[in-house]
Amino acid sequence: MIQSPGRPPPEAGPPYPEVVPAVDSSAALAEELRAAIGSLVRRTRAADVLPGSQAAALGLLDREGAATIAELASRSGVRHQSMSRVVGQLREHGAVRSAADPRDGRSVLLHITEPGRRLLNQDRRRRADQLAGAIDAELDAAEREQLARAVELLQRLTARIERT
Repeated sequence: MIQSPGRPPPEAGPPYPEVVPAVDSSAALAEELRAAIGSLVRRTRAADVLPGSQAAALGLLDREGAATIAELASRSGVRHQSMSRVVGQLREHGAVRSAADPRDGRSVLLHITEPGRRLLNQDRRRRADQLAGAIDAELDAAEREQLARAVELLQRLTARIERT
């Protein structure tokens, strides 16, 4: 069999690793990242006091300030009716309070209360403590530095996604 110069026989494969387009490797990395972060979040939230929907609503009120039920529903990607149910549960526990919207007297703004903030912070602290314990037990100093750089990268990715 006559071979073209510089080409290996077909059964030998290419003399260099196959080049995968950046889109494919980015997509694979994105999928691995999504799965790893999802698993980490699920495991750290497993022992939370607050159900996820309530924690999400309180987290939004804590980070972004007072909001209407419609605004919370929109930011959370749920129906108004679903958010109304969540807010009702939070009101029963004294975690949120309602007040007239000074911009529009027909609207009601929801505010996180101190008991609500304590509940939210209790879950946040427990998750952070759990992560810190895992970091201490599992990672050496070089890996901790890598993780710190990864946090910066994740923050950049988050900011990029928020802009789109």
